[in-house]
Amino acid sequence: MGLDGWVRPDPHSPQGGPGTSRVRRVAGGSARAARAAAASTSRAARTGTARLRRAASAEGAGQSGLSRLIELNAVNAAADVLVVVALADTLFFSVATSEARGRVALYLVMTMAPFAVVAPVIGPFLDRFRHGRRWAIGTTTAVRAFLCWVMAGAVLAEAVWLYPAAFGCLVASKAFAVTRAAAVPRLLPDGVELVTANSRLSMAAVIGAAVAAPLGVGLAVIGSDWPLRIAFLAYAGATVQAILLPARVDSAAGEDEASLKEGRAASGRAYRVGGTVVRALRANTALRAFSGFLTFFLAFVLREEPVAGLDDTVAIALVAVAAWLGSTVGTTLGATTRARSPDRTVLALLAMSAAIAALTAVLWGLVTVILVALAAGFSQQLGRLSLDAVVQRDVPEHVRASAFARSDTLLQLAWVLGGGLGIALPLVPPLGMGIAAVALVGGLIVAQRVRPEPR
Repeated sequence: MGLDGWVRPDPHSPQGGPGTSRVRRVAGGSARAARAAAASTSRAARTGTARLRRAASAEGAGQSGLSRLIELNAVNAAADVLVVVALADTLFFSVATSEARGRVALYLVMTMAPFAVVAPVIGPFLDRFRHGRRWAIGTTTAVRAFLCWVMAGAVLAEAVWLYPAAFGCLVASKAFAVTRAAAVPRLLPDGVELVTANSRLSMAAVIGAAVAAPLGVGLAVIGSDWPLRIAFLAYAGATVQAILLPARVDSAAGEDEASLKEGRAASGRAYRVGGTVVRALRANTALRAFSGFLTFFLAFVLREEPVAGLDDTVAIALVAVAAWLGSTVGTTLGATTRARSPDRTVLALLAMSAAIAALTAVLWGLVTVILVALAAGFSQQLGRLSLDAVVQRDVPEHVRASAFARSDTLLQLAWVLGGGLGIALPLVPPLGMGIAAVALVGGLIVAQRVRPEPR
């Protein structure tokens, strides 16, 4: 049908011609999809919110203010998912694989370059400005709210400022993770361990993401700018939540700086966290880099060569669900690290991830791809909670906030570097997964070389 079929009016109908009817059908389908997504999201939101509030306020967390941070984390995760959906539709699915690879590489490099420079100073910066943690957290959400509104306009206009705005949004997201990690120890109720608190924070993020994902997909049917506009509202609400956190978040009474080095001697003015923490942190760094690698490598490989004859979007969705499920299971099992050896647990997770990566390199297929995504999500989440348990067990309370901020900064950078490797490698599954397996084995060797001090 030519262009005239879309624009020529029907003389027998005041409503317009066949083109108008087609447009209406498309618009009607989009509206129905959006309404269906909104309805399902509303039901899930009511159920999830009720459960989240009950869990968040348990064991004195409501009185200490930890519940507010948990709810803030859920809103932040929901907004992050909306941004991911919008950018995936704009930078990834809407163009050919080769062009998408270049776009995402540019996006990641823009993030990696300044973050690699800023990472060494984020921890010391937070150490020196502990009295403004609420405002630091609020600033990271307020900046993202503004940038989401800018990106919404850039998506419609196909403007070049989409990339710097997306870059700023991702850096602010990583800064939020670091500042939030430093705030957790200050809000712990009596009798609640750090690993329990961080398990609740992680579960809140899972619930927020699960609620926002269908909403974002439904809104993307209407236009890629709509998820960004709703994300703007979510980040604005999160900013208010951050400012309303208890004043004790800003308290720095009795806190000292931490140094992520082996040994128990002081390193200048900083307290060295010791070998067990360093070993667990190195293992977690390898796991986080593996997660970043898989995020980008599998996304591009599955677009180029979908497994089992599946549509590329379906294959990517299955992998995303597997990673989400693994992360959820890891969060659920996180509390068990209190009764076991968390430093050995994280080493076992690293060994398991290396074995599954090697298996995927040899037997590339739908089953192994889903298995490696499941293992990566599980290992990253349970590994992080194991690190939390090690920190609580072996690091004195007066340096825990600093230790969390510095370790989270390192883990954020590791994810970005792993993602860069996933983009840089050729899209050859056995090669990419083989290199990942070797890198994980190398990380295991480096971690095991650290000699923990006797306790």
